[in-house]
Amino acid sequence: MKKVFLCAGIALVSIFVIGCQKKTATASGADMGVTVRLLTDATGIDDKSFNAAAWRGILEFYGDSWDKPRQRGKAYDWITAQTQDMYIPNLRQVTDEKYDLIVATGFTWDEALNTVASDNLDQKYMIVDVDWVEASNVMQAVYAEHEGSYLVGVAAALKAIEDGIANPRFGFIGGVPGAVITKFEVGFVQGLLSVIPNAQIVDYYVNSWGEPALAKTQAKNWYDSGVYAIYSAAGGSGNGTIAQAKEYRASGRNVWAIGVDSDQHEEGVYNDAGDSAVLTSMLKRVENSLVYALNAVKNNTFECEVITFDLKADGVGYSTANSAMSRAVKNQLETVKKQIVDGEIKIAPTLAEAVRLPGFPQNLRAIDD
Repeated sequence: MKKVFLCAGIALVSIFVIGCQKKTATASGADMGVTVRLLTDATGIDDKSFNAAAWRGILEFYGDSWDKPRQRGKAYDWITAQTQDMYIPNLRQVTDEKYDLIVATGFTWDEALNTVASDNLDQKYMIVDVDWVEASNVMQAVYAEHEGSYLVGVAAALKAIEDGIANPRFGFIGGVPGAVITKFEVGFVQGLLSVIPNAQIVDYYVNSWGEPALAKTQAKNWYDSGVYAIYSAAGGSGNGTIAQAKEYRASGRNVWAIGVDSDQHEEGVYNDAGDSAVLTSMLKRVENSLVYALNAVKNNTFECEVITFDLKADGVGYSTANSAMSRAVKNQLETVKKQIVDGEIKIAPTLAEAVRLPGFPQNLRAIDD
């Protein structure tokens, strides 16, 4: 089990706090005097998913845009590690360069960050998707992925019913197995089962964030066997699921992909009419945690704390960009969202808890550690 280290307690960030922080994120980088470096895995900021969302948060803070990152290379920049062997060297390099904040995205960075941060206690670090790093100079941001994933599970099930699909099957493709990705999977499955209690569910793990070809092959096999919708929480690998769904929808097949982290609607567009193979996306607003941390550095309020961004705090959600999502489905999703926020619907965040629920599959490949 990963050890949870609560250096300043778990701070549950409300939407009001996030909103207030965002109001200070419009000044220029020069005015703010804050420097930051973002460290990613091999998929970089072009994964159109998790890392892309972190990069958007940095751009938002500095008042720049994706197309015009005016202060890149000065106030901010990003560095990609092609392999995990480069995690520690990259962290040491940017630490020696003495930026105000160093951010690592994803739980695969946990051990490397803990090692380097522990040796450099005067440096401020942040990591996303981790709450167990023990170094006393690390801010940690986690998300209630199970809540957002529940909503897209509900959306997929409602759409299947609307389409008159008899005995619909659903798939989940994960990246590297672990407690974080498990929250995506078990939340999705609980959402499906809340609408279709006997829904059939299959899952598969790519064991990589950057192998879209493997996800595409699996998606093809599943779609060919009758799977209706596939939800991928696999970083850049998930783009393979979207690619296969695009091909099949362009040929008239009624199958869907469900995006993750960022709104992947545009990645799913397959014709001149702008129709998308991405029914909806589970929005994990990683950008909020980057803005929060950068404001903390700017305002000298940076602390070693674990911050949870949940549905109530607008940390997770779902996309409504696809017109194939009917008004009736959207209305039901808003009802469910309110029930989650109000505590009327409880969602198990771990496999250990989920498998005890009535009707929950007992053969999923998810793991809690």
